[in-house]
Amino acid sequence: MITRTVSKNPRTTRGDLVNDLQRAGTKVTKATISNTLRRQGLKSCSARRVPLLKPVHVQARLKFAREHLDDPEEDWENVMWSDETKIELFGKNSTRRVWRRKNAELHPKNTIPTVKHGGGNIMLWGCFSAKGPGRLIRVKERMNGAMYLEILSDNLLPSARALKMKRGWVFQHDNDPKHIARATKEWLRKKHFKVLEWPSQSPDLNPIENLWRELKVRVAQRQPQNITALEEICMEEWAKIPATGDENT
Repeated sequence: MITRTVSKNPRTTRGDLVNDLQRAGTKVTKATISNTLRRQGLKSCSARRVPLLKPVHVQARLKFAREHLDDPEEDWENVMWSDETKIELFGKNSTRRVWRRKNAELHPKNTIPTVKHGGGNIMLWGCFSAKGPGRLIRVKERMNGAMYLEILSDNLLPSARALKMKRGWVFQHDNDPKHIARATKEWLRKKHFKVLEWPSQSPDLNPIENLWRELKVRVAQRQPQNITALEEICMEEWAKIPATGDENT
């Protein structure tokens, strides 16, 4: 019954199961439930956060996958991926675990400093290709279409040149309204940039998400104490991230 219940509804808690079994006349402990499920290969994990997908989004993602199913690896190596991300000061950008002795949970070495309201954050725009990271820019104001266009104008081509992208390289950005605004589309067209058609609600398909995660882990390990330090450390750690497949860095 226990395995069947959690297979049907993975969000069922051990408390729910204890109560269900008690109503059925069976008394068990939470530990017994954990052991039973573990023997069945089931363990409690944090639920992954994924985009909320409507049927139209599912169809668009499926179409994208089918269209690119047979693309050679070289094609993907010629894509410049881009996105924005927010990095918190004293925030939960990454989960961190510590090895500690009993009753030592409040020792400074075993804690992550927090402040009320998270202590602020910075917004970043970045890009990368298989050859390595491109430019990383702090967005200091609320981004609008004009600001996004300025970022692309100042940083996209220099990034492509620095990374020695091959002729005919492709630019990727998602369907954020700022990205698909008429002025942005017109600018990209006039500059003769090829743009990868992107399915909506699909940040998880963008490999830059892995880069953001790597950056946030590196930044958290250095524990910046203020916004200025946070920005400086972000830039320093971004520059240290090796190109894909570079085992020597």
